[in-house]
Amino acid sequence: MRKKERVQAILAALEETYKGQGTALHYRTPFELLVAVILSAQCTDERVNKVTARLFPRYDTPEKLGALTQTQLEALIHDCGLFHSKAKNILATCQALSTQFASKVPETMNELLSLPGVGRKTADVMMSVAFGKPAIAVDTHVFRVAHRLGLSEGTTPLAVEQDLQKAIPKRQWGEAHHWFIWHGRKVCRARKPLCSECPVVDYCPSRMLD
Repeated sequence: MRKKERVQAILAALEETYKGQGTALHYRTPFELLVAVILSAQCTDERVNKVTARLFPRYDTPEKLGALTQTQLEALIHDCGLFHSKAKNILATCQALSTQFASKVPETMNELLSLPGVGRKTADVMMSVAFGKPAIAVDTHVFRVAHRLGLSEGTTPLAVEQDLQKAIPKRQWGEAHHWFIWHGRKVCRARKPLCSECPVVDYCPSRMLD
């Protein structure tokens, strides 16, 4: 089977398994999603959702959240870990949004990357999830699944992103991002992947079956 045909088969199987599965983060606006994604670094989405359930009802705009002191915000997001640097970046981002972007989250990659604490992955998530633009955010799950499926040998998230952009039709970038994440969480785990339950095992060069 040629690579293009194998990729099509992989995407079809993942779509059948995870169709309709989007981000697990809870949010109502692009600003809330941005804050949630920043909080999600080295933290589970489940824990982030518990924190934002307390945070967003009171602080749902750059002005409201940015009015907090760093100590106040750290106390509110403490459960997410790395709370000192996250609070610092969130407050700086609130300031930038208020002063440079009329309190709206920008919709271009370069502008998103100009915000404190926003790296390539966060910007890709915003482009795809918040604004519906084609992008593939590479987190640890996407990185692992792409490697195991032989779709990339890249050693950095950017290299993997570029390989996936070449392999996957542009119209499917956003959905494929979510399929890879859910597959990495549920089946293609870092330790003890559930190969016997994998919908793409027939196309996986890394499969481990008894």
